[in-house]
Amino acid sequence: MAFDLKEIIAARLGENYQLHERHVNPTLVQAQRVIGFDKVYARAEGAYLYDMDNQPYLDFLSGYSVFNIGRNHPVVKQAIRDVLDLDLPNMVQMDCSLLSGLLAEALTKRTPPHLNAVFFCNSGTEAMEGALKFARAATARKRAVSLASAFHGLSLGSLSLMGCESFTEGFGPLMEGFDARVPLDDVEALDRQLRSRDVAALVIETVQGKGCQTSETDFFIRAQELCRKYGTLLISDEVQTGLGRTGKMFGFQHWNLEPDIITLAKTLSGGYVPCGAIVARRDIYQRTFSRMDRCVVHSTTFGRNNLAMACGLAALEVIDDEKLIENSAKMGALLMEKVDTLRTKHSFIKEVRGKGLMIGIEFHEPQEFKLKMAWKLLHKIDKVLFAQMIVTQMLSKHRILTQVAGHAMDVMKILPPLTIGEKEVDMFANALDDVLTECRKFPGPMWELGNNFVKAALGSKRTAEARPAVSA
Repeated sequence: MAFDLKEIIAARLGENYQLHERHVNPTLVQAQRVIGFDKVYARAEGAYLYDMDNQPYLDFLSGYSVFNIGRNHPVVKQAIRDVLDLDLPNMVQMDCSLLSGLLAEALTKRTPPHLNAVFFCNSGTEAMEGALKFARAATARKRAVSLASAFHGLSLGSLSLMGCESFTEGFGPLMEGFDARVPLDDVEALDRQLRSRDVAALVIETVQGKGCQTSETDFFIRAQELCRKYGTLLISDEVQTGLGRTGKMFGFQHWNLEPDIITLAKTLSGGYVPCGAIVARRDIYQRTFSRMDRCVVHSTTFGRNNLAMACGLAALEVIDDEKLIENSAKMGALLMEKVDTLRTKHSFIKEVRGKGLMIGIEFHEPQEFKLKMAWKLLHKIDKVLFAQMIVTQMLSKHRILTQVAGHAMDVMKILPPLTIGEKEVDMFANALDDVLTECRKFPGPMWELGNNFVKAALGSKRTAEARPAVSA
């Protein structure tokens, strides 16, 4: 019987969660069911997902900034068809493929001139692991410093840059020398870490993926000056902030920084094929690949595969041709303005922050007495429950997909495709207004939903505590 993928999908679409419960991650399935995220999406286009009944859902998550150019973009789709039809030799390994050279050329045309050497990999965390190795090789130093509340990936090296126990619990000991985390905007604390001149790299996100925090001061400029003073390399993690997300091609350009290394992934391939990249100064790059016997001392099997490279070339062209960077800046400013106007109506909203279309909406304890009591009850259990309550209602009532910005945070994260227009901005702002209006009714359905979250959270903690350790 011939293999027919379309037939398989048509026959079994709808079994998604049962299959994952049996064979993949039942805990994730349980969590998605509790928060009402157990939807079955049948197709996607642009800024929209469609369920099995062809009902549209506005995607304001974009796969965590994977789909900057929108889902299933026809230009990238055609590039995939073309590269498959050409029957090109792929991953020969002992050659230099054309498409990886072309994508490296295309990237370095878009980066500042000093960032002129490219290494391809498969993901953001893999790019960060490589960047840390490059920094160590170039400086002969072992330590790395990051910022508080950073998120740089979940493999061991990148995980070691993070201080969030919800991610690090159970995985220690982490990398020695990677445990220094400096508060954002604290120049003095950074100086104290770097002055010992044993730090290979300072790693930054100019808008943090966890919480969407950014600096409104000259902190990043001062940080770069300190790096130059003490011989520390500056790594800018552009996995989420890069390729137009913040209203510029790269997040570091908002401060006119000149990082020594940047990391890219997520939207680099337009969302079709895993693709990541390190772009560095040539002299730094060559300290790793310093001799012929070290020409592959850092490598990855699938890093330069033709599908990823073709998608990358197409995605970069789409970003330019459709002026998505300009649209990100324009729609981001409009969205932040509309949400900010809701603050006068809804005392739940503390702050709207971010750059371009990388936006965080932070909530805090409301002013009304009866709502204060409800707020405190939720926060005794878990600080993320209120924000999760909001995003759950945004999906169930208004069919708008968002998510919380991090563990124990009252922050809703907004990452729509850079293709959105005023229609989608208005849809989101009106929906948020409606959901927050419902929150003012206590007791009421919204707070009953929160109570259900509390019960589920307590039950999950009891189950985890009762589970015995696994032995060999």
